[in-house]
Amino acid sequence: MPLDASLTFLGAAGQVTGSCYLLEWNEQKVLLDCGMVQGGDQITDLHRFRFQFRPKDIDAVILSHAHIDHSGLLTLLVAHGFHGQIYCTEGTANLLSVLLKDAVHLYLKDLEWQNRQRARLGKPEQEPRMTLKDVVGVIRCLKPISYQQQKDVLPGLALEFLDAGHILGSAIVQLWLKHGQAMRKLVFSGDLGNPATVLMHDPSIVKQADVVLMESTYGDRDHQPLSNTLEEFANALAEADKAGGNVFIPAFALGRSQEILYYLGVLYHQGRLRQKMVVLDSPMAIEITRIYNEMIDEFDKKDTQVFKKYGAHDLQSFLPILHLTEKVEQSMALNRVSQGAIIIAGSGMCNGGRIAHHLKHNLWKNANHIIFVGFQAKGTLGRKLVDGETRVKVMGQPLVVKAFIHTIGGFSAHAGQSQLINWATAIGGQPQFYLVHGEPQAQLVLQEKLQQRGLQVDIAEMGQKIQL
Repeated sequence: MPLDASLTFLGAAGQVTGSCYLLEWNEQKVLLDCGMVQGGDQITDLHRFRFQFRPKDIDAVILSHAHIDHSGLLTLLVAHGFHGQIYCTEGTANLLSVLLKDAVHLYLKDLEWQNRQRARLGKPEQEPRMTLKDVVGVIRCLKPISYQQQKDVLPGLALEFLDAGHILGSAIVQLWLKHGQAMRKLVFSGDLGNPATVLMHDPSIVKQADVVLMESTYGDRDHQPLSNTLEEFANALAEADKAGGNVFIPAFALGRSQEILYYLGVLYHQGRLRQKMVVLDSPMAIEITRIYNEMIDEFDKKDTQVFKKYGAHDLQSFLPILHLTEKVEQSMALNRVSQGAIIIAGSGMCNGGRIAHHLKHNLWKNANHIIFVGFQAKGTLGRKLVDGETRVKVMGQPLVVKAFIHTIGGFSAHAGQSQLINWATAIGGQPQFYLVHGEPQAQLVLQEKLQQRGLQVDIAEMGQKIQL
């Protein structure tokens, strides 16, 4: 009997964020990821958003990793009736509670502010579409599985996670779909890591596949060598020190913040860090850093051995000038620090969080330096600053941009073009590739490069349904 299975691209098709794919076979429905689209007005987008399926009809969710653009709509899924199991790695399970609580907390806070504005205009209040109770519901659904442990998760569906090397717990998803004598192997790359990234292992190699969903974020370019990136980073910090102001680093709380702390520790021990204070100004990043510290044995040994050389045992002890500001009052007090500080705060694309407050107070001062160390999606404030806009709105307030803007791309936790090609060409069989999680230009370039190597490659389109 033939295998009657299909896959529908419901997110991260022709764009980077919002990862979500619907797998259907044998009258069963499984979601690969359930991510939030980032950029734009989150309240408006969330209240307009509708699932293209009934959440209660989904039998299971398989999650590649914890980043919000892959996991952020799980809370809404539970709020609207999903009660199946969510399969993920142990690292992802540990992180999800922190990330989802933070996302819902920010959503409810923004909704409360918007409702006050609506009340002044005589408009009715908007009811929340999800609450912290739904986060608890998500956590109850989690079913952690270790790497390289194949498990039957539904009748006719076997799952195995491989290390994607992107962030703590990130996974390449391997699925075997079986019906009678028929079997097909579907692989979802998730976000493939950059081998140069500290702490993470290199992405695992997939032996064979029939269909591959592959990320393409940096499909049109390679990252510069890590040594060049570190020099660029050190030079940017030195320039900021000479200017007499502060450094602000918008960084994702998960992954990028911990990586930057590591490199700042390296520069500190080399005697090259002239600033007197490093501040991690993000309650979520602080909590995630503690999780990283607790799971330090999970990371690449060649990176963690550096700690021992300086008598340190984790990220915090590796950087003695690190200060943690968990309370709002501590964050606000940083406005009184006029120079000599490096402040790392979220969100990574500047669309909210504490970094927005810091930019409001500091973007118009020419002594300050802003260092971007991660990808900035279209429509975000971070993208506007990277693209050189000289006048922007921050928290609704028009500002002139006088701070010096640095963009350092080599820190990316995503694989570059050459690494994506090497990963794809190592897969045995004759798989059909579908490029996801990338902007159109990057995908077109990568498609051509892969086709030149004899691979079958299509670019996924939003709403497209393919037969497996």
